[in-house]
Formats: sequence, C-alpha cells, structure tokens
Amino acid sequence: MTRTSAAPARSQVEAWLARLADERQASPHTLAGYRRDLEKLLRYMEAQDLAGFDRLDVHAMRRFVAAEHRAGLSPKSLQRLLSACRSLFRHLTREGRLDHDPALGVRGPKVHRKLPQVLDVDEAASLIEHGGQEGPLGLRDRAMLELFYSSGLRLSELCGLHWQDLDLEGGEVRVLGKGRKTRIVPVGRPAVEALRALGGAEGTSPASPVFRGRGGAPISPRTVQARLKTLALQQGSAKRVHPHLLRHTFASHMLESSGDLRAVQELLGHADIATTQIYTHLDFQHLARVYDAAHPRAKRK
Repeated sequence: MTRTSAAPARSQVEAWLARLADERQASPHTLAGYRRDLEKLLRYMEAQDLAGFDRLDVHAMRRFVAAEHRAGLSPKSLQRLLSACRSLFRHLTREGRLDHDPALGVRGPKVHRKLPQVLDVDEAASLIEHGGQEGPLGLRDRAMLELFYSSGLRLSELCGLHWQDLDLEGGEVRVLGKGRKTRIVPVGRPAVEALRALGGAEGTSPASPVFRGRGGAPISPRTVQARLKTLALQQGSAKRVHPHLLRHTFASHMLESSGDLRAVQELLGHADIATTQIYTHLDFQHLARVYDAAHPRAKRK
C-alpha cells in the first residue's frame, strides 16, 4: 500500500537539502547542483499533475528522462540528474515517506567518458620553471604552480590554504577537500623552496592566506585561472592550461611512475576509487605509445 506524502514534494526537497547542508556539510556548489536537477523533476511533476513523490513510478521516471533528453540534456547531465533523484528517493524511503524507489531500474544514456588532457613531464617542467620569473607576483605564481603539480590540489583547496596548514619542515600540507574532509598531502622539495621564498617575501602569519589577492584576502579562483592561462600563452603552449589540468597531470605522472592506484586515490582525496581509475586509461595510453615506438612488430601504418 502506497503511503501518501505528508508534505508537498517541493517541501521535501528543501528539507532534504537543508539536512545535507547541516549533517553532511555539503558544499554550496553541491547543494546548488542538486537543487537545479531536482527543480527539473518538480516542474515535470507539476506539468503531469503528480501531487507527490508517491505518485511517481518507473514509467513516469522513464518518460521524465526521455523528455529531458529530447530537450537537449547531455548524457552526462542526465546521469547526474538521475543520481540526484536516487539520492532523494533513498532518503525518503529510509524516512518512511516513500515505500518504493521510482528510479529503480531507470537508466540514462551511456556516457562516453572523455579522457582528461595532461601535460607531459617536459611540458610541466617548462611551465613551472618559466612561470615565476619576476618580482613578488612571480614568487606567488611559482609557488602556486609548484604546489599544484607537487601535491595535486584542487583549485578550492589551494585558494583556501593558510600558513598554519603547511608543515614545510616535514614537507606536508593539510587541505580541506570535498565533503569538508581533511587530508594530509606530501609537498615536494621544489614546492617547499618556492613556498619558503614566498613566505620570506610576504610573511607567514599562521592565520594568513598563503596565496593572497587584493587587500591580503585569499586569492580568488578566477584570479588563479587567469594567471595560469596568461603564463601558458606567454610560453606559446598549445594546450589550454588550467588548475585542474595540473591536478590531472599530477595524478597521471604519479600513477605512471608508481602503478599504485590506491595511493593516488588517497592523494587526490577521491571518495570512490572509480573516479581515480580514469587515470589507468591514461597510463595505458602511455604504455601503448611506448610499445608502438619500441616493438618491431607493432608499427602502425
């Protein structure tokens, strides 16, 4: 017997989002994504005169996904949309407000995962060595580049760093990642030296941002993106250089050298190893190129 929802669907969505923010410390970016996706479902339900989630079934969900696909939503976006719906339905089922999962068995179109672009070792070294040449701005740029490549930080993690998060003697940095999870990441010697040079010029007060913008505030993500783009253009790089490219490059080079997928997962702060496994495909591409170049029977015409 189907239970009737005690609250309107929209109220249930808002209550769930508030719980994610409070109990799971979900980021504003994550919450905004869930809200956008679930708003699509709510609009569909209103158009179909479906009063609550208890009125949804697998057929209605399939029609919903098909309608969004016809409207131009990409396979990747549809998979994200379904993930948001499933998360909400699981919560409502656990709370006893829904006795079935309407999305169970509903599949979105297959996503052809695009492999991330990376810099090779020489390209990475060239970018870093020529990226911080002049004055205080050069010290900051060099330290940012070194730390991105040394430790594989996310853009938000780098922008949020304070000097108290760094242990330059031990070669470590403590970062606050997705889901407000803290992890400790090694910092390589060149990055330590670049950070010491930056600290010597600007000071290392524990509560001060490591990378400062105007007025001493933490540098903004947009400023970091713009600086990397400018530095790459100055060098004539053929690749679009951005912070996540350096994170991809770090991961690819680590896996290529070590073959330790679990270690790379920990360093990147991935909750699911499936997220990290994309770098195994990059590693195989590298091995395939070596094979093609070295094996006498592997030459491709």
